[in-house]
Amino acid sequence: MSTALQIHASGIKLPVSLIPCTTKQISRASKRVGRIRCSATTPNKKYTIAVLPGDGIGTEVTPVAVEALRLAGSLEGIDFEFKEMLVGGAAYEATGVPFPEETLKASLESDAVYLGAVGITKKMPSSDHLPKHLRPEVGLMRIRRALGVYANLRPITVFPQLLEASSLKRSVTEEVDFMIIRELAGGLYYGKPRGFGINEKGEETGFCTEIYSSSEVDRVGRIAFDMAMERRGKVCSVDKATVLESSRLWRKRVTIMSEEYPEVDLSHMLVDTSAMELIRYPKQFDVLLTTNVFGDILSDVAAMITGGIGMLPSACIGGPGPQLFEPVHGSAPDIEGEDVANPLAAVLTAVMLLRYGLKEEAVAKRIENAIFDTLNEGFRTRDIPTPGAKIVGCKKMGEEILKSLYVRVPSYQLN
Repeated sequence: MSTALQIHASGIKLPVSLIPCTTKQISRASKRVGRIRCSATTPNKKYTIAVLPGDGIGTEVTPVAVEALRLAGSLEGIDFEFKEMLVGGAAYEATGVPFPEETLKASLESDAVYLGAVGITKKMPSSDHLPKHLRPEVGLMRIRRALGVYANLRPITVFPQLLEASSLKRSVTEEVDFMIIRELAGGLYYGKPRGFGINEKGEETGFCTEIYSSSEVDRVGRIAFDMAMERRGKVCSVDKATVLESSRLWRKRVTIMSEEYPEVDLSHMLVDTSAMELIRYPKQFDVLLTTNVFGDILSDVAAMITGGIGMLPSACIGGPGPQLFEPVHGSAPDIEGEDVANPLAAVLTAVMLLRYGLKEEAVAKRIENAIFDTLNEGFRTRDIPTPGAKIVGCKKMGEEILKSLYVRVPSYQLN
């Protein structure tokens, strides 16, 4: 008999069935790894996770990530409590604001925050009619600011099973593994002054300000250099120092910080050149450090190396309290409820929550192995097709990941 998870908050339900461990599943797993473990340990740790499914595709993929966390945690002796809250368009429709006080309170009281997606909904296919402070995306900006996070981590890792899913040649994408670190709390998106006006010709104008302080560059730069020390020892800082004063300061501060890390090889690259190099030879990168707006664009470009935006997880870190974890995909009301979304970015974001938010590497590794195992079995969603693959929907992909979690021992525990 399967058990069902029902997360309740503000009238929303996220039903996902847990898959029982059957003899058939054990047999399949035995062929894969030779050993199985199908019993949970007694939970000896407990974490509270604020879950903000948000809008569109977020409501479809978030339950898969939640169930993966719940099951993997129980198998590693960890108990998760999930508190579902509203954000974005769903919050506006229910409360009149995109980021309710209840959501803020629950987020600040949690050990980590998981956010699905914000944007338009089926009931509200456009938010253009709303004033800026009520638009769904304001919910995302405000929770980032409330948590004090300032560095966005976006790993660009190509699974060997998905080399044929990328629009780039196999020789370009094979063995690609680098991290984009995007400054998240400053720059063009937050700089002032900004607004609208009238110029001397009587024409309407719109203006924004790109501004960085030394401390803003230094703190995100340190995260990049520290991460490079744990990886292959290379940082590529991306800017537009040829024409932007903010980029000249950026380059100056990153160069000064590099003196504290003599083991790390620092290079600088202009943003237009980096866009070209990401497609031409992505294997050259290890840690790519850049500004808010440049990182926003380049990470979506880099997503296509992996097979698509449905494969790109994301972590927002650096704040003094709970950290924020959000898969990199926009709201997609056209596929919401149609069971065709790719949940892998959502589940990989759960891995980042465990690794960078809670420091629970064993659980993170277990979920990573389950994803690898599921891809090995040939399961794909329609956005990442490969020759001979079994094309399935979001729910089925989630079920297969849960099966692998039930029966598979993480690779580091194998002889």
